[in-house]
Amino acid sequence: MRPLILTGGPAVGKTTCARALAAERERAAYIDGDDVRQLVVAGAATPWSGPEGTAQHELAARNTAALARNLGAAGFDVTASDVVTAEVLPVYREHLPGCFIVHLAVSVDEARDRAATRPVFITDEEFDLLHRMTAVPPAVDLVLDVTGMTVDEQIERVRGAWFQA
Repeated sequence: MRPLILTGGPAVGKTTCARALAAERERAAYIDGDDVRQLVVAGAATPWSGPEGTAQHELAARNTAALARNLGAAGFDVTASDVVTAEVLPVYREHLPGCFIVHLAVSVDEARDRAATRPVFITDEEFDLLHRMTAVPPAVDLVLDVTGMTVDEQIERVRGAWFQA
């Protein structure tokens, strides 16, 4: 299987979907780009924090891609979630050739409803900013509007696209 990277704004279902798809496989791993970014504990910058934030976001994408390559080489199917911006997309294309990148889109109102059911790690202002940043996706392999879909419907749509990729 090609490595699968799910992207989109907060509360779009990236993590839920990528984890579920990995769990279905016989031998698979899931990588969370947020977790990779949080490895930096001193001097960390958010992706929206100017040049340093962009540099750290690109570094995290290189590290996510390296993990995915290593796991793939060991025989694991790989899913990952990350906020893939126009700056980060070329990093994934270079460092994880052949990856299948799907941008999940959802209305901001539905995203807020979804976010209300889980722990929140960002402010409302950051939530809105990330949705604006991801409103126009970069040139990914597939843009999938999941507004109004159940979790199961969303997983099914992504699964079908991934298996055909």
